[in-house]
Amino acid sequence: MATQGTFYSSSLFLFLFFFGLLSFSAEAALKKYQFDIQVKNVSRLCHAKPIVTVNGMFPGPTIYVREGDRVQVNVTNSAHYNMSIHWHGLKQFRNGWADGPAYITQCPIQAGNSYTYDFNVTGQRGTLWWHAHIFWLRATVHGAIVIMPKQGTPFPFPQPHMEFNILLGEWWNTDVEEEVKKGNKLGLPPRASDAHTINGKPGPLFPCSEKYTYAMEVEQGKTYLLRIINAALNDELFFAIAGHSMTVVEIDAVYTKPFTTQALLVGPGQTTNVLVQANQIPNRYFLAARPFMDAPLTIDNRTATAILQYKGIPNTVIPSLPHLPAPNDTSFALNYTSKLRSLNSANFPAKVPLNVDRHLFYTIGLGMNPCPTCQNGTQLTASLNNITFVMPKIGLLQAHYFNIKRVFRTDFPDRPPTPFNFTGAPLTANLGTSLGTRLSKIAYNSTVELVLQDTNLLTVESHPFHLHGNNFFVVGMGIGNFDPAKDPAKYNLVDPPERNTVGVPTGGWAAIRFRADNPGVWFMHCHLELHTSWGLKMAFVVEDGEGPEQSILPPPKDLPTC
Repeated sequence: MATQGTFYSSSLFLFLFFFGLLSFSAEAALKKYQFDIQVKNVSRLCHAKPIVTVNGMFPGPTIYVREGDRVQVNVTNSAHYNMSIHWHGLKQFRNGWADGPAYITQCPIQAGNSYTYDFNVTGQRGTLWWHAHIFWLRATVHGAIVIMPKQGTPFPFPQPHMEFNILLGEWWNTDVEEEVKKGNKLGLPPRASDAHTINGKPGPLFPCSEKYTYAMEVEQGKTYLLRIINAALNDELFFAIAGHSMTVVEIDAVYTKPFTTQALLVGPGQTTNVLVQANQIPNRYFLAARPFMDAPLTIDNRTATAILQYKGIPNTVIPSLPHLPAPNDTSFALNYTSKLRSLNSANFPAKVPLNVDRHLFYTIGLGMNPCPTCQNGTQLTASLNNITFVMPKIGLLQAHYFNIKRVFRTDFPDRPPTPFNFTGAPLTANLGTSLGTRLSKIAYNSTVELVLQDTNLLTVESHPFHLHGNNFFVVGMGIGNFDPAKDPAKYNLVDPPERNTVGVPTGGWAAIRFRADNPGVWFMHCHLELHTSWGLKMAFVVEDGEGPEQSILPPPKDLPTC
């Protein structure tokens, strides 16, 4: 944890450590960081197992920087998995080489090799995070990024006494990659996680886990900033603190109009900063997180807990549990989301595109395809506009930059080929779903409106969509089918929330707008790892502009090769 008065280095060198050894080393201009390399066996619940970690830590180390800093992260991969790291929410202006998704902006770092991510933190401050962006390895390979404002720039909310990072995650008692392989052989999803975690620990509600509980100590009368990150692979999560309300002040590293709430909804990939006042009777109180799921699907529905403990209260006091919304409380989810607004102040304006150059409409489909090699004879699939994305064999950014032919096409359709009643009675057909590595080409500095529409091909479900390389404004959202004649009139074009990850509601739609002023190849995908692995993803090619500062930077010399 850190306070605003802490010094944050302008240059950071880190090494990641995996299974056998993937390590981080750190060096800064004025202060050096050294991270130990070690093999890590981690015990949670009643099981101990070796897991893929960073510096032997789960979650991994927090990166602290200031707005305007340059960051260098040297990743040395000594694991038996190939690896890449994504700096989730950092815009990486003109510098997709540092973005990290494997086979999109880089080939993965091969076992035994290294790669230095070198990037600037420009025009951003707040809470983001980093995670593995290959296979399901982000289950344990993730950590927080804390970007403090420039020196002398205060928060636009009361200065907290102290800060705490709260990372919400999932835990499997077995190797998650092996579970994925088993699911693929059957043509079914892998089994659900065995627990949810708060800062890597499930809390005392789980068997054999009494000592695996995160605790934060507070002092009566003081205010604390909680930086909350949902690092779970497949679950949107409710979060609450017994006896305490929370004031939301930031989402996805963008300041918001403050509002007070008893519970939060945080989708996978999203971050939320809240102020908490220690104004209750000194005691011990549970923090708790459990999934939100308003579709008839099987998930790990158990509750992870941590403890907020007032100074001087003994550990023998049994904490009280908070009231969390019901797991299928759609009304709370929609009401909470509707309260999110950009701060839109003189210092932090909401630059919402008012005129749109390009209108896109993408349908989200889940389906089932024949699979002769699967034990069930079928395999679940996912698509955008009836296209299931096929990962290339080399990085798309390299193919674009060096003009390598036959790696991808730029004919991703602006709208689905077959209109239908998207959220009506379930359809089991895939409506001609095709496979392909097809991208959408966007002119530099053009404005884009994208409507993401959930469908009921196999079932409706909420989908957290993440766009790399850009923030966007969530200008509209609704349940049912998007109506292009009526719904745009209801858009918020004044202070809509600015995000990098948006939750498309179950059986509904979300409309986002952004300016394509960052040249490169930028991934967009569902942040439910299950759906991403089924093909629920695509990418935009943002063309170079005409000016000298409007084109992709040259690639680094140590860029990994495939």
